[in-house]
Amino acid sequence: MDQPGYDYHIDIPGTTIFDGKQAMKGYALNKMCYDFNRAENREGFKADEEGWMEKYGLNEGQKQAIRDRDILKMIEEGGNIYYLAKLAGIFKLSVQDVGGLQTGRTTEEFQDYLKSQA
Repeated sequence: MDQPGYDYHIDIPGTTIFDGKQAMKGYALNKMCYDFNRAENREGFKADEEGWMEKYGLNEGQKQAIRDRDILKMIEEGGNIYYLAKLAGIFKLSVQDVGGLQTGRTTEEFQDYLKSQA
């Protein structure tokens, strides 16, 4: 429900807003990532990424983002960062690596930024 004076679809340059439209767009990707809560599913993905993406019905944009290891593109393709965290872990990316990507910083620059905010 919209609140008076609140622009629900605010445009923040460079930011993908995760709303209902994005949730629908990313349903298959997020479902696949949710299933990475189980170690055997993470191992299955590592053994056959293409087969795994096909099994979950990912669209070509989502598949290419995964092939490219492009977390920001996965977000644009409807990925929810909370679900993508498991996939990032498979790719050996930490939360701070992803934070750096999201803010246009290297991991080290992002870590320095976090320390400066303490």
